[in-house]
Order: sequence, then structure tokens, then C-alpha cells
Amino acid sequence: DLRMLSRDELAELEPAVVSFAGFMSPSTGIIDSHGLMLAYLGDAENKGASLVLNSPVTGGAVTTDGIRLEVGGAEPMTIVCNTVINAAGHGAPVIGRAIEGIPPATVPNSYYAIGHYYTLTGKTPFNHLVYPVARQDWLGVHVTIDLGGRCKFGPDFSWRDSLDYRFDESREARFYEAIRRYYPGLQDGALQPGYTGMRPRITGQGQEAVDFVIQDRSVHGVHGLVNLYGIESPGLTSSLAIG
Repeated sequence: DLRMLSRDELAELEPAVVSFAGFMSPSTGIIDSHGLMLAYLGDAENKGASLVLNSPVTGGAVTTDGIRLEVGGAEPMTIVCNTVINAAGHGAPVIGRAIEGIPPATVPNSYYAIGHYYTLTGKTPFNHLVYPVARQDWLGVHVTIDLGGRCKFGPDFSWRDSLDYRFDESREARFYEAIRRYYPGLQDGALQPGYTGMRPRITGQGQEAVDFVIQDRSVHGVHGLVNLYGIESPGLTSSLAIG
């Protein structure tokens, strides 16, 4: 249902946006991420599953009886599984390397990239999500309106050496410049630091970007194992399709 919009059509939908043209995606929307997780958990528990927290996988091995996992935490244990889905985000490559019997060549490296979000003070001037064309410096920050009606801009993109969520407020000037390309009405002082997110990258700086790597037995040769690597945005909104 994606359709092209002329400048006049776009101006009618989004008077605050300056653009040559655009696309309208009527079926694109937002979700309540916490509500979605609770719904998933309820469905899983209704099928007999249990959620066990604070139980990190520290190692394991592929055996003739199944996949053995060494589980840490307050009550360390060893379990043997018929099926293992490695969906550990940033930690997925770490777990892939920690389980003996998974070919090392199939496990990608881990890299860290951060995205910042700024929130807009006051009432939002937008009626829809707005996605500008990204630039070469990855600062094609887009507009998201959350379920509470709050407007935020982001994310940008920059590399980090570790899993570091600290907010770099020196990026504020670049946000103003990038946002004003399509929203010239942005007033000085209207942006406030929001939050950051770390992308579970599996390719580094200067390498061709790769994400959404889903490996099964045909790739690594291990029966009952699915490895999910580089599942970054939009991994959450794609979670049903991935499942």
C-alpha cells in the first residue's frame, strides 16, 4: 500500500515538513514494546514455557544427546536441550563462540554502535512518523511519535569500543542541523536529551553493513540450533516474522 506523494500532497498531510516529494505508508505504525513482550510471555506460558531471569549461559557443547548449556547465576546448573535459539542480541556472538561444536567460522565478530534520541519539548507539529532520506554520515534522524503523543528524533549513528550507553550531548548541534533540513521550524532550545540505544553490529567501520543473519543447521551443521546475529532495528517490529 506504499504510494508516492507530491509536494502538495505531503504538505497537506504534514504542513511542518519541507520536502520535494515523499512516500506514504498507511500500514506503518508504532507498538507498545512492553505490552508486546507481556503478550509474548503470556502466549509462551500458556504453552507451558517458563521465563527464567538472571541465568546467563556461560558455555556449553554440542553432544550426541543434544546441546549442553552451562548456566550461571544464583543457582548454576547444566542443562541438555533439544532446541536452542540464540537470540542474545549483543551477546549472541559471545554465546556462539562459547558453545563447543559450533564452527568458529560461522560466528561473526561483535562491534558496537550507538544511536542517540532527542525529545521535542511542547506539542508535536507532526501527524505521522516522518523518515527523511539518510545522509552518508548516518544522521538521517527520523520523527517518531510514541503512544503518549511525545515526539522524538533519532537515532543517529556512531561507533563505540564497548557496550557504553552514555549520552553524548555534543551531538546536539548536528541534530538541529539534520532536523532542520526537513523541519525548518525547529526552535533553538526545543530539543532535550532523550536516551540511547546500542546496535548489535556484526560488521565494523568501513565494512559493508550486514544484519539479520539467521543461521540454522544448513549453515553450522548443528541439529536443533538457531543463531540470530545482528538483529538490530527493526528487530522488535519484525519479531513475529522472525519467529
